Amino acid sequence: MDNIALLVIAKEPVPGRAKTRLTPPCSPSEAARLAEAALLDTLDAVERTAAGRKVLVFDGDPRGWRRPGFEVIAQRGSGLAERLAAAFEDVGEPALLVGMDTPQLTPELLLDGIAALRSPEVDAVLGPSLDGGYWSVGLAGTVEGAFAGVPMSSHSTWIRQRARLRELGLRIHEQPVLRDVDTIEDAWAVARAAPGSRFAAAVASLGPRGRSPRQPTATRAA
Repeated sequence: MDNIALLVIAKEPVPGRAKTRLTPPCSPSEAARLAEAALLDTLDAVERTAAGRKVLVFDGDPRGWRRPGFEVIAQRGSGLAERLAAAFEDVGEPALLVGMDTPQLTPELLLDGIAALRSPEVDAVLGPSLDGGYWSVGLAGTVEGAFAGVPMSSHSTWIRQRARLRELGLRIHEQPVLRDVDTIEDAWAVARAAPGSRFAAAVASLGPRGRSPRQPTATRAA
């Protein structure tokens, strides 16, 4: 199992649909700008990571988001659990999937998940987030019902997902805890954790309503 696919599941950062929990204090356009920066940083991290296959699992118009070396497939399903299951099914091989809410993501974290899935002693990978969800999930093979009955966007999502994988008899490698971006407080903290990122630059560009007093000035990434 040398090849592990890297998947990014994301939706188009459209004002009014992206990062709505940031409004207020952000305007819908500002929230969408932060979402766009987070997605770009995530794609950059995946681009810098050695993987046999890289796939953007997208909800929206993909024309502005295609990159060399990436496949783009459409999300399908009526809720996040169904969309996660469909992404693994459509890729059809061992894969590590991440979202677009952790722009502090690094190639080292991705390689940790990939290495775990290559181990004969690991069947699944799960990276918890501070809000009770998870930022990564990986499967070493086809797992029917891996996401069945798991409530998404809940403070118990990670615990319930881990319990579900264990119920199916899977051996889990747990990745480090990351903070994902839901609120403006999350945005300040993540910007401080990734000071050279597009996301940090986008946070620094916010007006006084959206800027933390402790937020340092960031240099926009190339």
